[in-house]
Amino acid sequence: MSLLPTFAVQEAATSVDILEIPREYGIDFKTGQLTGEIAEKKEAIKVWIWNCLQTERYRFAIYSWDYGVRIEQYIGMVLTKEYIQTDCESEIREAMLINPWISDITDFAAERSGSKLSISFTAVTPFGRIGIAASELINIT
Repeated sequence: MSLLPTFAVQEAATSVDILEIPREYGIDFKTGQLTGEIAEKKEAIKVWIWNCLQTERYRFAIYSWDYGVRIEQYIGMVLTKEYIQTDCESEIREAMLINPWISDITDFAAERSGSKLSISFTAVTPFGRIGIAASELINIT
């Protein structure tokens, strides 16, 4: 004999966690200003990726420790191309896969051009692939 009413047991058994359609405030990626529109699905994930790449991990108390990337660690460092490629890919992959809508990161490339670090990758989502090219992401001198 159950202590709970039978309707409560049935209701609990049928509940399923369903992810809502991703929504974010639209951003003009060139200026970083809000557009006043609501982005949905693929465009919302692109906004989330842009925000994540612009946020240094562990710096701001408002974000969880899972959010953001640790790119500033490369500032002032003399590093080989191979090291930057592998370590930066690990950092970006860890940051992006926190989002439940991103299932994989492919085609990753990181290139140092003078004092600038440029990265590009493709995020795999249920809404399609999203190509990201973050040129001159950070000044690493």
